[in-house]
Amino acid sequence: MEVKLFSGTLSQPLSEKVADYYGYPLSDCLLQKFSDGEMQPVINESVRGAYVFFIQSTFAPADNLLELLLFIDAAKRASAGYITAVIPYFGYARQDRKDKARVPISARLMANLIETAGANRIMTMDLHADQIQGFFDIPVDHLKSEAIFIPAIEQLTLPDIVFASPDVGGVKRARRYAKYFAREMVICDKYRKRANEVASMTVIGDVKGKDVILVDDIIDTAGTLCKAADMLIEQGASSVRAFITHPVLSGDAYKNIEKSKIEEIYVTDTIPLKQSSPKIKVLSSAQLFARAIRNTHEHRSISALFIEK
Repeated sequence: MEVKLFSGTLSQPLSEKVADYYGYPLSDCLLQKFSDGEMQPVINESVRGAYVFFIQSTFAPADNLLELLLFIDAAKRASAGYITAVIPYFGYARQDRKDKARVPISARLMANLIETAGANRIMTMDLHADQIQGFFDIPVDHLKSEAIFIPAIEQLTLPDIVFASPDVGGVKRARRYAKYFAREMVICDKYRKRANEVASMTVIGDVKGKDVILVDDIIDTAGTLCKAADMLIEQGASSVRAFITHPVLSGDAYKNIEKSKIEEIYVTDTIPLKQSSPKIKVLSSAQLFARAIRNTHEHRSISALFIEK
């Protein structure tokens, strides 16, 4: 089947890079808007029987998600052969369970919406929780940012690296890095009173004289990360860097980062940065997604793209 690559509005820069690596130009589509803001996507070329990939991260505002759903529906009604929703950043993934009474499981609802719209497959990277794959009844290609970050870490000439998780929930992720590099791991245990506000934090493990690398999937207000970095320096760490997949960076995130003792933060381009910062370095995920799209189209293994040891 013929391949058609389409881009959502706010994921255009990443989509163009993916198309360059893949060797196909982006297909022609248009998002029209009525005066009240109502959206009407238009696909300007035939997709009948085609292998269609829509590239769109579903970060805030919710219009990004709605745009993706409408484009998927348009392709389904235009007789596309197979539709893959390429969602580099899967929004609402932090709401994957009921952690208090009378709240939704929003990640499951998002999965239902995407399936109902007509997607045959999902491709994403670094879900907040691996079990979200089980919310879908269609195949999910869950890419890992290790394929991007590990080569970058290998280029750092740091004498004594130790890996750290900024909270208990990220222990599994930090352990993968520690295992690959045969290094030690520490944990920053946090307690929250409410969302986006850390009440207290303690460090579990020895970081004295170490070059600490924090790894995580999402950086939002950067409160947890900056508090962890400052505490690690207080505990005797020589330096603190971070490798974080999705740069949500809301609220006072940029201000918090500038004031913190963290030296560098490496992120991917799954979400475009709102502004530049001398401490933030962007590594592109485009080549990884292009290779995954090609492997999907050619029915080859996706796990071949993972870095394991």
